[in-house]
Amino acid sequence: QTLMWVPDSFFSRWIFIDRDPSLFATILNFLRTKELYPRSISVHMLMHEAEFYGITPLVRKLQLCDELDRSSCGNVLFNGYLPPPVYPAKRRNRHSVAGSQFMAGRVAPAERAPVRRSNTMPPNLGNSGILGRASTEERTPGGQLSDTGMVRIICGHHNWIAVAYAQFVVCYRVKESTGWQQVFTSPRLDWVIDRVALNAKVMAGSLGDNDKMVAVASGTEIILWAICPDGNGNEIGVFSLNVPVEALFFVGNQLIATSHTGKVGVWNAVTKHWQNQDVVPISSYDTAGSFLILGCNNGSIYYIDVQKFPLRMKDNDLLVTELYRDPTEDAITALSVYLTPKTSDSGNWIEIAYGTSSGTVRVIVQHPETVGSGPQLFQTFSVHRSPVTKIMLSEKHLISVCADNNHVRTWTVTRFRGMISTQPGSTPLTSFKILSLDDVDGHGGCSAGTEIGPYGERDDQQVFIQRVVPDTDKLYVRLSSNGKRVCEVRSVDGTSITAFMVHECEGSSRIGSRPRRYLFSGHGNGSIQMWDLTTAMEIAGKVDIRGETLSTDKTLLSTGVTTEDALVRNIYKCSLPANAPVSPSPRLCPGMPQLAAHLLTNSDAHATVKWRFIPLNV
Repeated sequence: QTLMWVPDSFFSRWIFIDRDPSLFATILNFLRTKELYPRSISVHMLMHEAEFYGITPLVRKLQLCDELDRSSCGNVLFNGYLPPPVYPAKRRNRHSVAGSQFMAGRVAPAERAPVRRSNTMPPNLGNSGILGRASTEERTPGGQLSDTGMVRIICGHHNWIAVAYAQFVVCYRVKESTGWQQVFTSPRLDWVIDRVALNAKVMAGSLGDNDKMVAVASGTEIILWAICPDGNGNEIGVFSLNVPVEALFFVGNQLIATSHTGKVGVWNAVTKHWQNQDVVPISSYDTAGSFLILGCNNGSIYYIDVQKFPLRMKDNDLLVTELYRDPTEDAITALSVYLTPKTSDSGNWIEIAYGTSSGTVRVIVQHPETVGSGPQLFQTFSVHRSPVTKIMLSEKHLISVCADNNHVRTWTVTRFRGMISTQPGSTPLTSFKILSLDDVDGHGGCSAGTEIGPYGERDDQQVFIQRVVPDTDKLYVRLSSNGKRVCEVRSVDGTSITAFMVHECEGSSRIGSRPRRYLFSGHGNGSIQMWDLTTAMEIAGKVDIRGETLSTDKTLLSTGVTTEDALVRNIYKCSLPANAPVSPSPRLCPGMPQLAAHLLTNSDAHATVKWRFIPLNV
């Protein structure tokens, strides 16, 4: 009678119960007394059990408890909400202008430099090769995606952001007086967007008010629009790289597309021409002023001055110049260029940090007085055993990330008159992991919008964004210098976070106003939510900046979540493919049961991994 006083519940049909006994004790007490004594049990876990048993009165009580610390208006860091946009009309088909205009006469690609095949790794351009395949696999026979409404990619430039959905892109801009406004929506495309690039403002640009442009790429094709002052968009053209586009970005007014296969495409804003160039297979890139810096699989770093396009040499190739060659000729898998402030009439120091497929991190420098002799090797670190996937050289830190579960090493950089000095030393400042159990294929290419970072200006503190599991409404913001958690943000409407990006928007026109840093999160329902990271950084700065007084729990620094129990709750019911980026090491975090790591790394290719932890009295 105690079990069955609620009609049509679990207990009216079953006697045998295979559930957690500690949670069941609270359930049973509620059925006996109709009162709730949750003790120290998590409200979320208890609600899950009550929903399983079908005890509606208890579910409603627990929902009220959950609402005490949750609001659709968010916490103090919540800064804004952009609802899902209206689905646009379909774009009329147009033929590619680049394939026929510039590539018809080319039968075979230009001869490439020999590539050293040892110690190579997949390209470090956002898993774009995998993304292209995933986007093709998600298409239904009718050409539509299984989920076209979620946010796939967010990118920002000055006071603008561009949000890419499955088959269209939307641009927003912000003004202090009017807030965020939708200013452009592209037509609906026939193919799935894998990449997006935005150009909202160029100093001393030659295009005037027409310098605002947005571009999207899918597979080998690129569409470029110019956004007029009234918000209407004019299609500039459709271009083809003839190979999958794996990075899309602007350098000034020039649109750049690259592929790991060894191709670079450039749209010149002055000549309005698209041009393709064959180079050595590319595994990383960075920009510095008007220069595009390429790290390649043969161990060389090349540079291209995009302002000189379409200048050609006598051999009919663009100016692609080798800047430096790695001593061991390992593939350059990550690249970061730092231009020091101009200290003399001769120019800047150029500092380049790069990582290789063997895990080596090197720093090279170029003196203004010795331009003709090329960069000189400054420092070498061999602390990573996996390929380096990200690297960042800033004013105060050198940050490297390797493929071992996003393992981060951070060194302190000291400078003399702005130029790199005797540091970084051989001992790193800190070592931690940005643990993430994301499916490497993402949501049909969505992992292009879930890069961990680091984000931020190079003269300021930078941050990593951590999403522990794919289907979650939580993000953790962590300092790149020491791994300290700045804050946790949670979706105000409970929807899963499918994309995120950190961007700094310009301040108001008032004297003394400063740019503010925001975290933009895109969601499964198509909405955009904004979070004030400037305030979060100020709050976190009140605690010891080295993180020594933040917490005695070392799990915080190694995983980003406060306790081991919190980590388990994050990965509860997480479905992972066999190719998830998890190290074979059984140590996911200190104290994590080895059984969990074994399940995670040795699951069958077609199996869904589900964990259930039951306390045992042994």
